[in-house]
Amino acid sequence: MISNERPSPYGRRPFQSQGYGAPKYNSQPRSPVNEDTLKTAEVQIERKFFVFTLKENPRGRFLRITEDVGGRRDTIIIPSTGLAEFKKLVDEMVKASEEIPVKNPPPPEA
Repeated sequence: MISNERPSPYGRRPFQSQGYGAPKYNSQPRSPVNEDTLKTAEVQIERKFFVFTLKENPRGRFLRITEDVGGRRDTIIIPSTGLAEFKKLVDEMVKASEEIPVKNPPPPEA
């Protein structure tokens, strides 16, 4: 036994030895959650395509931000209760980006 492996008081979990991507213990298929789309906006920045979607479901409102780069998608979800704080942090990052000098400026276009 490796030092960080401890016996579980609940017994051995199935698929434990299959590593990353193995089905979760007692995982059940999730039923789809009804979501209403309230607003959608899209922006392309360089080769990245972002979709901002404000949605609502029985648990509340949330912002889903999806990044699509060459068909590969990554998504983050921010509950509406955190949107003001998220905006504040993004505003701070924009301000810092404008104020802090670039260390390696891109070469001038010919």
